[in-house]
Amino acid sequence: MSTMVDTASPAPQAKRGGRWIDHWEPEDPQFWESTGKKVARKNLIFSILAENLGFTVWSLMSIVVVSLGSVGFSFTVGQTFWLLIVPNLVGAVLRIPYTFAVPKFGGRAWTTISAGLLLIPCVMLVVAVTNPTTPYWFFLLTSAAMGFGGGNFSSSMANISFFYPEGKKGLALGLNAAGGNLGVAMVQLVVPIVIALGTGVNLAYAALFWMPFIVVATACAWFFMDSLTQAKPDGTSYKKAMSNKHTWVMSFLYIGTFGSFIGFSFAFPSLIKLSFVDYKSFVGLAFLGALIGSVSRPFGGWLSDRFGGARITLMTFVGLGIGTSGLLVSIDIRSFPLFFGSFIGLFVLAGIGNGSTYRMIPAIFATQSDDLKSAKRQAAAVVGIAGAIGAFGGVLVNLVFKFSLEGSKTLAPALTAFLVFYGLCVATTWWFYMRRRVFARVPSLAYAGV
Repeated sequence: MSTMVDTASPAPQAKRGGRWIDHWEPEDPQFWESTGKKVARKNLIFSILAENLGFTVWSLMSIVVVSLGSVGFSFTVGQTFWLLIVPNLVGAVLRIPYTFAVPKFGGRAWTTISAGLLLIPCVMLVVAVTNPTTPYWFFLLTSAAMGFGGGNFSSSMANISFFYPEGKKGLALGLNAAGGNLGVAMVQLVVPIVIALGTGVNLAYAALFWMPFIVVATACAWFFMDSLTQAKPDGTSYKKAMSNKHTWVMSFLYIGTFGSFIGFSFAFPSLIKLSFVDYKSFVGLAFLGALIGSVSRPFGGWLSDRFGGARITLMTFVGLGIGTSGLLVSIDIRSFPLFFGSFIGLFVLAGIGNGSTYRMIPAIFATQSDDLKSAKRQAAAVVGIAGAIGAFGGVLVNLVFKFSLEGSKTLAPALTAFLVFYGLCVATTWWFYMRRRVFARVPSLAYAGV
């Protein structure tokens, strides 16, 4: 049941069924302290749980593909990478409709639905790996179903943003995002251990292990979360955002940060196995990349608050270029320690960049309009758009790896392409947000954390 609170006298009023909250004023300090904070924190906790499992399922194939050969499935390098590309693609496409699902169905109902949908790819994976005659197309379909987990990010972020006041959204959304991203690290840490239980390799355990947690997350969302009636669709803000050049500039930059994070996360275990066969036992350490990248995301927001988002973002892309150069050298001299260390550096920087780019968006749009409320709504819309496009960046990363390994049997062409791309991101960040004449034209940008 939902609680309706009078800001003048924080006593409970009439209640409405379905755990819908009709009265929600997080910007009112009295309301926030008496009622809002507790309710918002509760919804954040269960949102993180559901989103974490969403990322877990989304990236499940990234670690499963490494062991498919051990259970009798012989797929080419190209086929293997398509199994990594498809969930990225589906997850990216779903992020836009998932954003609008919260206003339509309510945060509680949609979190319940989206969490429950994660059972579908888990069941499909069990069916696929337990039958040695399973055709490749069914594995592709299973990978596509895993994309359900990729859409969870947008709906979860949209839902939580309605619960918190502006001054506390940054931390709440940072925790929500980092908690979700950690799902990638969890799956890459846990699955190699779980599938080795018993005799031989039991890939079905990779899916069966997570299913009870998904059921718990689904039940918690239904029984403990709430929906806000004020979370209404805002098509006008999306239309304005779509016509603003900064929407597409920031989406491009987010391809470079989140696209790198999720693309590298999916590919890292396979790249270790394919590029350094003698070190394939280190595949079990691939989780460190996603773990460190997730933990560093809030740090990127904190640095941006202190030094400005554009400055941190530009330095991030410079660092990504240096890390990519380290990978090129490691491939040339066949140094696994340099390869592994360079990749860990890329994950750290991608995580920082995720935080700094998301910090830039509201600051940029605050300078675009005298109507602060409209600016905030447009910024929220851009977060959804950039999130979808950034996830598509993971598709591009794995496509580049696929063509590089198929065409030249080495990662060098892919890494060279990434190096050029990061150079473009450096130039874009400087051109739009750090040139002196930009600050002269829009002075507030220099002081808004951009």
